[in-house]
Amino acid sequence: MTERTPLADRLVARLLQTPWLTRLPIPLYRAGFGWIFGERLVMIEHLGRVSHEPRYGVVEVVERTPNAVRVASGLGERAQWYRNLRANGVAYLSLGRRRRVPAAVRMLDADESRTVLERYARQHPQAWKHLSSAMDYAAGGHAQIPVVEFGPPGRTDDAEPVRGTPRAGYSR
Repeated sequence: MTERTPLADRLVARLLQTPWLTRLPIPLYRAGFGWIFGERLVMIEHLGRVSHEPRYGVVEVVERTPNAVRVASGLGERAQWYRNLRANGVAYLSLGRRRRVPAAVRMLDADESRTVLERYARQHPQAWKHLSSAMDYAAGGHAQIPVVEFGPPGRTDDAEPVRGTPRAGYSR
């Protein structure tokens, strides 16, 4: 895998695993400048699984519909933000000019995730080529990339959020 993975993709994999680098956009989002990144990135505010303290992560949006924002966990199920959402399902999103919007969380199963990522690959073939290569390299083989869907709190479709929706008393 290593010798066939292009150097640029190996570099991207390393950069995506560098915490201080991936956290650089967070102060801008928290200060209200998330619009600089457009609507391709989203800041997820979530609660730590043990501390229950606010935590933040910025990830790429892989798909948007009128009632859903879907993001992929490039580091798989080991990503801290993914593990925190799975543990407590509390999320607030900052996307474009919208800040700290409460969202219901749903972890898509493997088939649903694959379908979303196939659509992303068709819409963004060059980005997918390099990102999937980088994620495979980081995983040491074929990466299993889970997708998380955020929707309006209390939505009435058949999707079940993870352990409820954000608590009313939660503030930063």
